[in-house]
Amino acid sequence: MKRAILACSLTAFLWAVTASASEWTGYISDAKCGAAHADGSEKSIKCVQACVKGGQAPVFVTAADKKVLKIANADKVKEHLGHKVKVTGSLKGDTLTIDTIAMAH
Repeated sequence: MKRAILACSLTAFLWAVTASASEWTGYISDAKCGAAHADGSEKSIKCVQACVKGGQAPVFVTAADKKVLKIANADKVKEHLGHKVKVTGSLKGDTLTIDTIAMAH
């Protein structure tokens, strides 16, 4: 009986954790250029990389409405600067915490 209750509790917990994660498609840009470089072009990729190297914070720009979001864990995006990506994570205010990131098409 205890195992059944434990299994149900664990299942409910895992469901709650997964339910809180959301998914977005968009571009990794930089705080200076924001949505101006949310097109995945070679020019935009180079600009975003240069701006981040120069000290600008990377940001996530949603593909749907070009909303610019801060990234809480910017180390997750260093391989995707300027690229179109699909992310999962959580949003609190205007700050996105990324759980997973992958190239989008």
